[in-house]
Amino acid sequence: MKILVDADGCPVVEETIRMAKRFSLPVLLVCDTSHEMHRQGAETLIVSKGADSADFALVGRAKRGDIVVTQDYGLAAMALVRGARPVNQDGMRYTRENIDALLMDRHLSAKARRAGGRTRGPSRRRPEQDEAFLRELEALCREDGEAEI
Repeated sequence: MKILVDADGCPVVEETIRMAKRFSLPVLLVCDTSHEMHRQGAETLIVSKGADSADFALVGRAKRGDIVVTQDYGLAAMALVRGARPVNQDGMRYTRENIDALLMDRHLSAKARRAGGRTRGPSRRRPEQDEAFLRELEALCREDGEAEI
C-alpha cells in the first residue's frame, strides 16, 4: 500500500507525508511542470503540463488498496475503478455511493459557468478541515489495503 497525492494545489502535502511516515508508507507526489515540488519523505513524479496529465499519470500508478489524496472528482472516480481509496483534503472519502452525485454537481456547476453564471469558490481553509483530513487519512492507513472497496 502507498499514498499517491495529486500535488497540484494540494494544501495537505506536509500532513500526508507526516502521517505516511507514522505508518511506514511510501508517498508519491504527482505534479506537472507548473507546480513542481520536492519534499523530504516523498518521491516526486513531474509530468508535462497539459490537461489532466498529472491525473492520468497518478491513476496509472494506483493499485487496489492504495490511498489517493485529491480534490478532483474525476480523478477520484478513476481511482475508485482501480480499487484505490480516494480521499479529499477536507477528509471526505470518495465512495461508489457518493461519486456519481459529486460528478453531477461538478457537471452542473460547469454548465452554469458556461452559461455566464457564477459559482462560489472555496472558502478560506480552516484548522477543522486539516483535523478532519488527518482523522480520515489515519483511518485509511489503519485499514487493510486489500479490503473490499
